[in-house]
Amino acid sequence: MKKIIIVSALVLLWTAGANAQTAYDAAKLVSKDLNGTARFVGMGGAMGALGGDISTMGTNPAGIGIYRSNDVMTSFSFSTYGTESKYGGKTFDNNNNRWSYDNIGIVFASKIGNHTPLRYVNFGFNYHRAKSFYKNMFMEGALNYSQIDYMTGQANGMLANGVSLKELSDNKLNPYSDNGVGWLGALGWDGLLFDFKNGEYIGVLPQTPYSTFRSREKGGIDQYDFNIAFNISDRVYLGLTIGAYDVDYTKSYYYSEDYGDKQNYNIGSMNRISGSGFDFKMGAIIRPFEDSPFRIGLAVHTPTFYRLTYTTSAYLESNIWMHNNDTGKDELLNSYFDTYKELNNKDMNREFRLKTPWKYNVSLGYTVGQNLAIGAEYEYEDYSSVKFRYPEGDKMEFETNAAKMVMKGVNTFRIGAEYKVIPQFAFRLGYNYSSSIFKNGAIKYLPYNSVNTDTDFANSKSLSNYTLGIGYRGTMIYADLAYKFSSYKEDFYPFYNEFNDRGIVTPNVTKITNTRSQVLFTLGMRF
Repeated sequence: MKKIIIVSALVLLWTAGANAQTAYDAAKLVSKDLNGTARFVGMGGAMGALGGDISTMGTNPAGIGIYRSNDVMTSFSFSTYGTESKYGGKTFDNNNNRWSYDNIGIVFASKIGNHTPLRYVNFGFNYHRAKSFYKNMFMEGALNYSQIDYMTGQANGMLANGVSLKELSDNKLNPYSDNGVGWLGALGWDGLLFDFKNGEYIGVLPQTPYSTFRSREKGGIDQYDFNIAFNISDRVYLGLTIGAYDVDYTKSYYYSEDYGDKQNYNIGSMNRISGSGFDFKMGAIIRPFEDSPFRIGLAVHTPTFYRLTYTTSAYLESNIWMHNNDTGKDELLNSYFDTYKELNNKDMNREFRLKTPWKYNVSLGYTVGQNLAIGAEYEYEDYSSVKFRYPEGDKMEFETNAAKMVMKGVNTFRIGAEYKVIPQFAFRLGYNYSSSIFKNGAIKYLPYNSVNTDTDFANSKSLSNYTLGIGYRGTMIYADLAYKFSSYKEDFYPFYNEFNDRGIVTPNVTKITNTRSQVLFTLGMRF
């Protein structure tokens, strides 16, 4: 029922601009990984109230105010990404290994005085990989439904808005440069996958194909933080961080349907989102009791304001039996259409603006002597409040409302601890939990004139991070090692189809388990 309500609402918004970005793209850009120094990761990132680590300038900027000496460090990591897909009683595994340069930062601690209200003014810079998109996915099996229904639905949507693929074809006009044309429908028409009868587009193939899907995602979001923080009477710490972001996300997509008797088609696309953004982070750490090590941390992150470009190209190849009226025989016709060639060897570029949600963080910290430190955090971010805009500043109503309908607020909990066996050696443990991004029944819905052709979508469930680490502290040099295991599940669909007499038609779900094992090493010096 929830899925029907969502689709009904999205249908009412169909009169949208010719765009490609979706709420699912926004979700990838809003969410961030647990990454940073090995100490920060080893404690599960729960250092917002404890401070004293370079990575805290990205969560609670006031954490840099804890510093009383200079600090410089760098981090490297090795990750194994795993994706397990289950469909139709079959299991498909895809793994991906990758080295990465994750982190480099520096803090300058400037002492003002021992007895003045303002004790320290500290400055910091930190680069880290905020998000990694690396993921390979594969599934195959017999479907009871066809993606062609999605194509005909889009073609009929164009027809309802005054755009006829048949007339464009009869007049030898290029549909791929027409803002009123959806590429998925246009490729299906050119590939002879459906016909025009009795005033509507209808598929020419049966509804029981054997389907194959695979995709490859790569890239990431690089974050650059510039921080200033203040120590006031060793009781109140304030901080401000200006963040700059560089986005580079690429997805290659392939989907095919085989009907037997040599009839089949396959469609593929290459999509990229690139651009930059900025935000502001403000934070405070308070020691409410003078003789107690108990600390309270508060932080607010403004939305990240992104200027982005969506780049795409797509192709479709088909083999369809067609009757030749001249010979009276059926012939197997091969068709191949590539939007890159149809647009004179150019990709399609769509610029847009994205404003992410506000983020609110509350944290607690406590130390026991010089041996034990405990941190806990809660963070909230309402994903449904993301906003899309055109480069000129006008609202993108369809995309913004679609995000509101399929996404929801996300709650994140972090907890971590550090125990020093001796002053030089420490052990660390941490855990994170983030609730699901998507509402029940969420779908990916493409407007009738979208240039997007990858119809697949995955509704992610809750995310868990388990961490542990060890650390060494010398007189000046320090070294930390951490291990992080991340896991979350998804419900994957290669496409969804629109209403028919049975309601919403969607293929059976593919159950996915995504994991990431990451080993991080940090080497630094305090002086």
